[in-house]
Amino acid sequence: MNDFCLRRCLYKCTINLTPLASVSSKFVHSVLGNSGMRQAFLWITLVTLSSCQWFDTEKISSETFYEEELKAIDWEDVDQYPTFKDCDHITEKEAQKQCFETTLATPIYRTISSKKLVTHHDLNDTVWVRFSITKEGAFSNVETEMDSALQVQIPLLESWIRQSMDSLPKMAPAYKRGIPVETRFGLPIVVKTEKAKG
Repeated sequence: MNDFCLRRCLYKCTINLTPLASVSSKFVHSVLGNSGMRQAFLWITLVTLSSCQWFDTEKISSETFYEEELKAIDWEDVDQYPTFKDCDHITEKEAQKQCFETTLATPIYRTISSKKLVTHHDLNDTVWVRFSITKEGAFSNVETEMDSALQVQIPLLESWIRQSMDSLPKMAPAYKRGIPVETRFGLPIVVKTEKAKG
C-alpha cells in the first residue's frame, strides 16, 4: 500500500512539473519499474529545476541602462564642436575645431593690432584665454593667464580680449550624441612686438 501511494505521489508530482501529462503511470511503471520510476522522477525534477536558470535573463531598468551609458561616454571628447554661422557648413570634426578657433582668434588679433602699442621692451609671450561655452552657446568663466611683465607693459590687454569676445556673433554649442553640452577651451594668443623701422 505504501509503495502504491509513493508511486501515485511520484506520478502526480511528475505530471505537475513536466509536460508528460499524456504518459500513463502503468506505462512508466512497466518500462522503468519501481527504481527506474524513482530515477526518472529524480532526473526530470533535476532537469526541470536546473533548466530554469539557463533561461534566466537579467532585467535591466532604464535608469540602470542610462547610468551605464553615461559612464561609457567620453565626455571630454565632443561629437561636434561649437560653431559660428560661418562654420555651419563644415562637417569634419577637426575642420570644425579649426574654423571655431580661427573665428574666435581673428577679432582678438585684429583688436590688439589696431591699438598701435608702444612698449619699452621687446615682447614675445603667449596669453592663454580659458573659457567655457554653455549649453546655450554663450561664453562663461572667461579667464586670462599672462606673464606679469606683459600685464605691466599692456595693462588693458585683458579688457581688449574680453571686448573682442563679446563682439563675436552668436554660436551654437558643442554636441555629444545629439545633446548640447558645456565645453571648456583654452586659446593661446601670441603677443609679439616688432622693432620700429628707422
